[in-house]
Amino acid sequence: MSDCIFCKIANKEIPATIVYEDQDMIAFNDLEPQAPVHVLLIPKKHIESMDDIKDSDKELIGHIMCKVKEIASKLELENGYRLVGNCGEDGYQTVMHLHFHLLGKRKMTWPPG
Repeated sequence: MSDCIFCKIANKEIPATIVYEDQDMIAFNDLEPQAPVHVLLIPKKHIESMDDIKDSDKELIGHIMCKVKEIASKLELENGYRLVGNCGEDGYQTVMHLHFHLLGKRKMTWPPG
């Protein structure tokens, strides 16, 4: 998607502070952090939302989920963290590219919203 900000970050057309990258995904610091550590994990493949994940995306989504522990460890989130995925308008998805928020380094509250 040529107008997708996350695709532009993944393609290095827009700078970002990258904390992890491989051939399938990229993780970078959120520009408006909601916690001392707030990283966004995105697939490099454009998938608009969780509602648009297809069976053929199972390996990609599984790969991202398997990398969470490694990224959290690199960010020294040894006391825990929260992983959030927003979907659609009511779920407060503001960028229409599948992404997960990895938040940490503070005590999280419940309920979240």
